[in-house]
Amino acid sequence: MSGTAPTNPLAGAARLTDYWATVYRRTWKGSAVTSFVAPLFYVVAMGVLLGGFIDAEPDRLEGAASYLAFIAPGLLASQAMTTVFGETTYPVMSMVKWQKTYFSMTASPLSVREVILAQMGFVLVRVAMSCGVFLLVMAPFDVFESWVGALAAFPVQLLLALAFATPVFALSAGLADESPFALIYRLGLIPLFLFSGAFFPVANLDGWMQVLAKATPLWHGVDLTRMLTLDRFDPSTAAVHVAYLVVLAVLGWFWAVHRLTKRMVV
Repeated sequence: MSGTAPTNPLAGAARLTDYWATVYRRTWKGSAVTSFVAPLFYVVAMGVLLGGFIDAEPDRLEGAASYLAFIAPGLLASQAMTTVFGETTYPVMSMVKWQKTYFSMTASPLSVREVILAQMGFVLVRVAMSCGVFLLVMAPFDVFESWVGALAAFPVQLLLALAFATPVFALSAGLADESPFALIYRLGLIPLFLFSGAFFPVANLDGWMQVLAKATPLWHGVDLTRMLTLDRFDPSTAAVHVAYLVVLAVLGWFWAVHRLTKRMVV
């Protein structure tokens, strides 16, 4: 399936830098609105306009002084998630089934692990650009208690992205066709977006729904981002969030390697 792989996986993955740079140069216009314009619309529509009708005390908004300050970190984490879904569903199916790019890559000395590692790097670059713009958009709205917290929230989005990217990549790599993606978006992405604490505290949900919401990676990302931007950092809680996201990313990595390897040899 492939030739002799380089001993250093990072070196092998780096060989695909030109490929992914070329892909982005040819496709960036298609993602410009969702990556760079949508953040401003979200903040204005949900935080400023809708938030103007919400008058709640900070203790009902997890310490946020306004609904805008509450929703902004939730939207930031959601942006990382939606960017990952966009990069690891149809594009992965295309490279497996339609364009068969993975077969070309692994016909060279590159291994499956190096191919996936390179694509995860591209996903992180996309998330970094998108969330970086989101942070800049939110800055003039005075939603950050401190710049230290805002800067610390940035790497959280990269970790959250990996926690989604590896398992979603694995799921996509093993599908026979693209038809399940509709269910993945409707029963996965949208419920996560709505019920993982981005728009309202999960304490407002029923008991069993709170447990379900707190079991999702997005809730961990939202809560960790919010405690940083609101300057309410708790080391023990943050450690739980980080551990959860790291474990999910690692498990997803092994699953992705297994699924793509199996798909390539079938």
